[in-house]
Amino acid sequence: MRQHSLVLVSAAVLLAACSSTSPDGEAGHTPPPLTSGTSPGTGSGGPGSGGPGEPRTLAGDLKVPWAVAFLPGGDALVTERDTARLVRVTPSGRKTTVGTVPGVDAQGEGGLLGVAVSPAYTADHLIYLYYTAASDNRVVRATYDGRLGKPEPIVTGIPKGAIHNGGRLAFGPDKMLYITTGETGESGKSQDKGSLGGKILRVTPDGKPAPGNPFGSRVWTYGHRNVQGLAWDDKGRMYATEFGQDRFDEINLIQKGRNYGWPEVEGVGHRKGFTDPLLTWTTDEASPSGLAYADGSLWAAALRGSRLWQIPLDDGKAGRPIARFQDEYGRLRAAVKAPDGALWVTTSNQDGRGDPAPDDDRILTLKPG
Repeated sequence: MRQHSLVLVSAAVLLAACSSTSPDGEAGHTPPPLTSGTSPGTGSGGPGSGGPGEPRTLAGDLKVPWAVAFLPGGDALVTERDTARLVRVTPSGRKTTVGTVPGVDAQGEGGLLGVAVSPAYTADHLIYLYYTAASDNRVVRATYDGRLGKPEPIVTGIPKGAIHNGGRLAFGPDKMLYITTGETGESGKSQDKGSLGGKILRVTPDGKPAPGNPFGSRVWTYGHRNVQGLAWDDKGRMYATEFGQDRFDEINLIQKGRNYGWPEVEGVGHRKGFTDPLLTWTTDEASPSGLAYADGSLWAAALRGSRLWQIPLDDGKAGRPIARFQDEYGRLRAAVKAPDGALWVTTSNQDGRGDPAPDDDRILTLKPG
């Protein structure tokens, strides 16, 4: 099995960083490669690693399952990007299509993307969806009480494109809704605080700019290329996965009002005014999508990298990433922690870039430790 070098950004490594050229032609800095101490493709990761259990298939025969969000009681709502179907999946793996979301224009990387369940679901029965429409990407909310109600737009005008549509939705510990957007291949949107493209947005449950936002708008952070995953640790720190272009994918520690550099910096730049990532990988190792936090680690689903990355955390600092299940399940899209503590991970082998197995796409479940 192939061994890939990986790139880890830590305080010690940054001191030894070597020079490279950033996308805008200016000198930047990237850390030297490190060699993983584990065997990619194995679940155990070696003695004492606290590795995850072996995945099992919970449900199969799905079509590009893009996002997963849990209802009270443990059932999950799963979006299918290309079909616009919303599927309910029980912890035993039983699937029920609960509706097809109207108005979805599924082309390229667009379609029915993120889903989130209201923190007050037992009282309001609201769910939230992110999808590509005819003229934009948008967030809608709808009642769901076994049947899907009529979606109501709450955030519109998010740029859409054939690529880089963002799409992740998640309620944070503050009960505000966080929305990730892409720059649709037009990198200038990322640095434009007046554009909703290339951002992480923070809004109230009715879609208004959340109190305390840094710019008086929906924008929480900017300078992103295409954020695909969000997670919070047990201290409330927020992390996000981000696709790089040619060199480095990233995990970022997300902090209010920060500029994460795109397109001026890809990876680590050590440049004033920009926030460097916690860690980076080369793009063939990751293309990191969904992100979860469980048992003291971040878990990043890798598309092109075809593996599940475990990133141990120590008080917000990233340890050496560990490649799990490399090349065993193909492209991995979503990663989310279930109410019972298990991880649910979806494959994305039906998205036109994978090699589907007979039961793909699937939801895999595993114990994180």
